[in-house]
Amino acid sequence: MAAPKRRKSKSKKRMHRSHHAIGKPNLVLCKSCGAYILPHRVCPTCGHYGGKLIVAPKVKKPKAEE
Repeated sequence: MAAPKRRKSKSKKRMHRSHHAIGKPNLVLCKSCGAYILPHRVCPTCGHYGGKLIVAPKVKKPKAEE
């Protein structure tokens, strides 16, 4: 198996790792409510996917005051 003859310098090592950064997520607009969501997933705010209601949206219940 081949082994490197020389040590890789700091600049070459950093240039090699320049493509390892995490990119920003690809967000798309929901067609029914307009919220930003990840593509090919059910919208968490309205529950639509592909123009159809898939899951009933979660509704927060107000806390009962005593």
